Amino acid sequence: MTTHDKTAESHSGDRGHRTRQGGGLLQALLALVVLALGVAVLVAFIKFRKSPEQIEQEVVAPLVRVRTLRAQDVQMTVQGYGEVSPKVRVDIIPEVSGKVVFIHSELRSGGIVPANEKLVQIDSRDYELAVRQAAAAVAEAQVRLDTEVAEAEVARREWWQLHPETEPTSPLVFREPQIGRARAGLESAEAQLATAELRLERTAIYLPFDVLIATESADLGQYVGVGQPLATAYGIDAFEIEVPLEDEDLAWFDVSQTSISLRDGSGERRVQAEVQAEFGDQMHLWNGYVTRMTGQVDRMSRMVPLVVEVRKPLDGAGERPPLLPGAFVKVLIGGRTLENAMAVPRDAIHGEDRVWLVNDSRLHVVSLDIVRTDGAFAYVTDGIPNGAAIIVSALDSPVDGMAVRVPETETEKESTDTGGGDSDSEGRE
Repeated sequence: MTTHDKTAESHSGDRGHRTRQGGGLLQALLALVVLALGVAVLVAFIKFRKSPEQIEQEVVAPLVRVRTLRAQDVQMTVQGYGEVSPKVRVDIIPEVSGKVVFIHSELRSGGIVPANEKLVQIDSRDYELAVRQAAAAVAEAQVRLDTEVAEAEVARREWWQLHPETEPTSPLVFREPQIGRARAGLESAEAQLATAELRLERTAIYLPFDVLIATESADLGQYVGVGQPLATAYGIDAFEIEVPLEDEDLAWFDVSQTSISLRDGSGERRVQAEVQAEFGDQMHLWNGYVTRMTGQVDRMSRMVPLVVEVRKPLDGAGERPPLLPGAFVKVLIGGRTLENAMAVPRDAIHGEDRVWLVNDSRLHVVSLDIVRTDGAFAYVTDGIPNGAAIIVSALDSPVDGMAVRVPETETEKESTDTGGGDSDSEGRE
């Protein structure tokens, strides 16, 4: 290659290198222009944008439900539980032995036998023969006595004929000892006749009151002995329920400190009770009354049992089933009346004794002096003004004096049927 060619090639390479450098500078300049324009637009947008309108958010007081309390006389009701048992329980036991020849058709478990109907008849033929034999012995003794009396009369006439106006020195003359022996023999024979008749009467077994047969073990043709149980029967005129109560519950009854009777001095008034039992998912009620205390404190539970009596427990009222022995029931016993009291719902009490009152749309925390509590209410006689509204709904963070809202349409007023409620160990504070 010539020197001229080399020089031409060198000038051509320099021009290409300068061309590439010029293109890179142009691209960089364009990028800077675009970036500057973007920054300018952003600054203009920020400078001329409108600030968002600020709206002040209103603080809404919590909505609560209230209940208005009214003072009234409330009869306290004490609740307890117990098992139904018969007031009268009789074991049917024969007093004579023999073969059973008759059994009442209702002498079976669950049967009801009216009063004075024959339950069991024992073969009486042997006892009838014994009565006839005893009657013959009485007749024989009567003849013996009559004979002695007649002979004494003959002896008396002979003595007066032979010894006028003279008394005999021995009672044998007038046969007085013989007459006494004959009279004693007659009395013995009559007693044996009465015994035979009594044994004959005892071959038939009766009861003087209506009974419910609980168990039976008698069969026709069975030979039974004296003292062998044939059946167990319950009198159905009344059943009893022994209800254990704590001693503080007894303070709500008109019961004397020195008497175990719950009747007043006249003996007429009785403490009323209501017996409740559930059968077939339905609650049924029976009326009863307290008859007595058992007179002793249970050594294990330290509770005092009361006895509640239910009259005619098997008599149905509508579709009510009979109240049977062994049923576990709830008993509500009417106690004293708490005058001018207010019943506060247990759900409205917070802690041990605090409630939330509403006054002028403000919440106020008040402590109560509770007289008595039961499963549904706490009863107070002071500390809350009559007609006060208490909050019965829940609040997340209650503060004394905070604002609350009470919708008039949802205001709950106390029902007049707050009476006493029911009490047990779980409902007591």
